[in-house]
Amino acid sequence: MRIIGGTFKGYRFNPPAKKWPTRPTTDISKEALYNILANRLDFSEIRFLDLFGGTGNHCYECVSRGCRDASYVDNFGACVAFVTEMLKKLEIEEYVRIHKKNVFSFIKKCDEQFDYIFAGPPYPLKNIPEIPDLILQKNMLSKDGILVVEHNPNVRFDSHPVLDDQRNYGQTIFSFFKV
Repeated sequence: MRIIGGTFKGYRFNPPAKKWPTRPTTDISKEALYNILANRLDFSEIRFLDLFGGTGNHCYECVSRGCRDASYVDNFGACVAFVTEMLKKLEIEEYVRIHKKNVFSFIKKCDEQFDYIFAGPPYPLKNIPEIPDLILQKNMLSKDGILVVEHNPNVRFDSHPVLDDQRNYGQTIFSFFKV
């Protein structure tokens, strides 16, 4: 895995493989996603939220591109420990708040707004289709903010009222939502 752009462009990292519960966004699809986002966001001006944060891949990418207000949410202790160490290695721990919590519990209690929210849930998770509505109901997306949900072809958002765009990269689909 590598950071695609910004200050840490090309930095490679490898999470431990033993009992690792994540399915990180591939470099190819992540590069395509951030090429799209670079035309829509000024990373130095955003508040970013990474739901189902896993390896912290998206936090590193956003901070590398100038974000100074990122939040990471994951419930798996090994992931949180790995991200904590990576933030120290990259010397960016002051820019990322870590929440070791169940994502749905976090959303339920969240009273903040974010300019960019990325949700990369495990593909087998049954309630992926609920994620956009839960975030919108809690008013977590700022005006002109972007929510991106990563999912596979088994999940469909085609008729969602605030679906703005979809990009398909094989078994990886990014659905973009705007309010």
